[in-house]
Amino acid sequence: MGSALPASAQRPGGCAPKAEGAAAPWLPWIAALFFLAIWEGAVRLGHLPPYILPPPSRIATTFVERADVIAAEALVTCGEIAGGLVAGVLAGIALALVMAGSRRTERALGPFLVVAQSLPVFAIAPLLVIWFGYGFASKIVMAGLIIFFPVATSFFEGLRRTDPGLIGLAFLNRARRRDTLFLIRVPAALPSLAAGLRVAAAVAPLGAIVGEWVGASAGLGLLMLHANARAQTDVVFAALAVLVAISVALWAGMSTATRLALHWAPDTLPP
Repeated sequence: MGSALPASAQRPGGCAPKAEGAAAPWLPWIAALFFLAIWEGAVRLGHLPPYILPPPSRIATTFVERADVIAAEALVTCGEIAGGLVAGVLAGIALALVMAGSRRTERALGPFLVVAQSLPVFAIAPLLVIWFGYGFASKIVMAGLIIFFPVATSFFEGLRRTDPGLIGLAFLNRARRRDTLFLIRVPAALPSLAAGLRVAAAVAPLGAIVGEWVGASAGLGLLMLHANARAQTDVVFAALAVLVAISVALWAGMSTATRLALHWAPDTLPP
């Protein structure tokens, strides 16, 4: 006997999963607007002076009024971030491949990788400025050092976790070590590399900004320092908002790129 119940009644929850999935992308925006509303109200009701905590409306006004200055400084910082990303990613991939080439190189270089990560990168920022100057080079090196470790470690761990059955099959077919590395282990490790790239994209602006705080002739970090010295807290927050937007855009762009490039491994990638 056929069921007289509607389709939505026959399935637990009806269309609720679709409705929940459709609303999910808006939840962060709703939460952000709620936070900004509380911030605005708290500042106005508490009568806090703008140099201590400006309301979001004042920050937005400052951003519009000084958009040309903020945009010019943001372009400088974006250039430093891009250079650091390229340098850090290439160096991390190269080291992971060298370490995966043989047990001997892994034992020789592994401790240096750990030591490099344990070094307080922010503490050596003044040295980088002395060695590479106040221009782009020191900021690129700073960002590259921060990016280098997550890329190298994630890619190397992916290379190490390659299915032993595939490696054994390559050995039985007398494949050369180089062919086994680049034709079997590297493709298998790409999802792990993608995870490292997403982390690198998120932390890349941090290195550039810290480098600008230590010594720079331009950039968002320098703008924040000058504004802070003049008690222009609204300018500091406006520059910080741009920096957050850059970080989110980098992470989202890297996530989308890796998801499209590695569509064959959906379980390892973010939705």
